[in-house]
Amino acid sequence: MAALSKLPHSCYEIGHTWDPSCVRSALDVTRGALEVSFKIYAPLYLIAAVLKRRKKDYYIRKLLPEILRSTSFLTANGGLYIVFFCVLRKLLGGFYPWSAGFGSALPASYIAILLERKNRRGLLTIYMANLATETLFRMAVTRGIVTPIRHGEVLLFCVTASLYMFFFRSKDGLKGFTFSALKFLIGKEEIPSHSVTAETGLPRPPEVPAGETAASLSADGPVSRRRAIGAYTRELLESICKHGPRHRCCKHYQDNCISYCVKGFVRMFSLGYLIQCGIKVTSAFRQVFSKPSRLPSLFYNKENFQLGAFLGSFVSIYKGTSCLLRWIRDIDDELHALVAGFLAGISMFFCKSTTVSMYLFSKLVETMYFKGIEAGHFPYIPCADTVLYAISTAICFQAAVMEVQNLRPSYWKFLLRLTQGRFALMNRKVLDVFGTQASQNFRDFAPRLDPRYVSVPCQTALLPGKDVVLG
Repeated sequence: MAALSKLPHSCYEIGHTWDPSCVRSALDVTRGALEVSFKIYAPLYLIAAVLKRRKKDYYIRKLLPEILRSTSFLTANGGLYIVFFCVLRKLLGGFYPWSAGFGSALPASYIAILLERKNRRGLLTIYMANLATETLFRMAVTRGIVTPIRHGEVLLFCVTASLYMFFFRSKDGLKGFTFSALKFLIGKEEIPSHSVTAETGLPRPPEVPAGETAASLSADGPVSRRRAIGAYTRELLESICKHGPRHRCCKHYQDNCISYCVKGFVRMFSLGYLIQCGIKVTSAFRQVFSKPSRLPSLFYNKENFQLGAFLGSFVSIYKGTSCLLRWIRDIDDELHALVAGFLAGISMFFCKSTTVSMYLFSKLVETMYFKGIEAGHFPYIPCADTVLYAISTAICFQAAVMEVQNLRPSYWKFLLRLTQGRFALMNRKVLDVFGTQASQNFRDFAPRLDPRYVSVPCQTALLPGKDVVLG
């Protein structure tokens, strides 16, 4: 069907089909968004405060205002959208392909982000920019403009990991949380400015003489015998770790290169497994009490090992490649991190995620942009985060209205939750004339409109459809 330029329908026929009144519809959305937003942010801020070990003064004076401010931000984002949806319809005399989604969400999102605290605007902007980029890519694939690359998310993660690890090893390359997170993940041994510079600078565990151990075995009985066996095992492992091959440029003084990589894998694999198990057990907390027999299956689930395999292989590949390059080139160079980081990115095959790849890439672009500002290569743009957030959110709302099939499913579910199902009540069959297949995921739905408020007779709009339960 040829795409039209304008639809003369009213906002009731297209948007708030559950109520012909614009005011009541806006209040319905705002009321629902307020309830959902508070339920989201109240436990979120409370848990964050507990984890950060906030003092009593924070709970008394700051916790509730911060919750209410973030709640008002999210509420305004949802409530103002339907307001501008109706305002633009009255100003333009109809709907254009851009006005129902992008045009209505742009001013609503800009006003909403100004209500949020400044220290949270950057995180929200990064998330929405990441989501908007993914949405635009899906739109381009649908239109045949670009062709998706097989395992493209893995390739993107490889490039991102390569640059991240290069900045990590560079002087003043990364700061704050990102540097601390990579230091925890990889270890301080891969930082060029490591404080330990000599093998003799580290204490060695005391050795137990063979004669003394034998005497203790015979004198103290089974308890001492078990302790001695444990001491022998520990000493054997330490001997294996220390007396293997280690290049003079390597700074893992307590281990040889082989045990250094193996230990890195075991440590991060265990951490990833425990995190995934914790998430599984928490999500099935109620079911465990009703059916305790399901508890073992939660620990031995195949998905639990994916995150561990991803983290463990990432660390071990990075460390192994770094050691190998030091052996080959006989120097410790920051450029090694580019190769090691890229190869370590292959570990994402164990836990593929477009969301993670896009988010890390967005954070990398942000880091490089601010480094460019510090170096004087890029200009500083005031309020760039608020403008970018508004544009990114408007792009996602455009997809939510005109082509839901190209929007990330998790974000669509979030919009349904925020509006208590009302976003699905739009009359998308009428919007099909714009050529975006707006009703592709809503074939079985047609709103029940009151004929007294219908300005343009439309068979699709007047046919009774399935009821949608709100909330």
